[in-house]
Amino acid sequence: MFRHNSLRYAVLILLAVAALFQAFTAEYFGLEILTEILVLAILVLALDIVAGFAGMVSLCHGALMGVGAYAYALLSTKAGVAPPVAMAGAVALTGVAGWVIGAVCSRSHGIYFIMATLAFGQMAYSYVFEAPVFGGDDGLGGIERLDLSLIGLDLNDSRTFAVFCLAVLGAVYGASVLILRSGLGRSLSGVMHNEQRMRALGLTVWRVKADVFGLSGMIAGLAGVLAAQHIMFISPGLLSWTVSGEALVVVILGGLGTLVGPLVGAAAFVVLKHELSAVTTYWHLVVGVILIAVVMSRANGIFGWIEARWGARIDRRVADATRKQQPGEVVNDA
Repeated sequence: MFRHNSLRYAVLILLAVAALFQAFTAEYFGLEILTEILVLAILVLALDIVAGFAGMVSLCHGALMGVGAYAYALLSTKAGVAPPVAMAGAVALTGVAGWVIGAVCSRSHGIYFIMATLAFGQMAYSYVFEAPVFGGDDGLGGIERLDLSLIGLDLNDSRTFAVFCLAVLGAVYGASVLILRSGLGRSLSGVMHNEQRMRALGLTVWRVKADVFGLSGMIAGLAGVLAAQHIMFISPGLLSWTVSGEALVVVILGGLGTLVGPLVGAAAFVVLKHELSAVTTYWHLVVGVILIAVVMSRANGIFGWIEARWGARIDRRVADATRKQQPGEVVNDA
């Protein structure tokens, strides 16, 4: 079962404080970068739940994010639905899409699961690209943000919208922890470690995978809704497999199966992208070298490396304390 240790709590508090400091001190460009990090963090949390805790490495989460963004845009701009209802509808629709994909792909594993999810993502991308109702290559514009003026919040202000995204990320993280600690999460852990044994015990494995993939899809859809509100414009590129690949890179860079690691990875990736792109247009090469170094180190990403060093230090302290205590115990026993 997923648990926090003191290091994870400390990193979460550090990230939250850094985000709040940035939200209340940064200018417009800094706020845009912060919002980009927060939206990406929500997407990679969705991916970490299925990839890190169920072994379902998905290459369609970019498409699920795009489904959420397009559903919100169509409902709010074309169908005239109020933004809060459109937001809920988009998240629910993405959850259904995720559940169907999870159910269909549940019997495949490894490279076959990756290819099946990639096929779903590319199907969605091609359909959105060609269908006139989605605006084709021109995309859709005129997307409105939520109206929270009743509680005194103007989300059209970049600072307020960044704080709103941070609050949503906090809620999503809490929901992710609850999912992993629930009966569904424990079943998922059993499926990941020994699927055959869980099936022999009477567990409906495909249903567990589909339910978790559906919940993950809802989170990815929420990220899409926020991305649409952030840019106020969407295009088929949001559903491209490269978005899914980028999210997977962020999860691996931060630390697969830790929940905290992907948050670290999202911040590191976006900051690296903007800093390196100001120096060279080949910033992908630098990120690629860093990713190779992380993978070859076998340290489970940046946070995994920190957590391993922290754990080793704790073990050494316990061992030293035990060695110091043993002579005294011998004397007392004598």
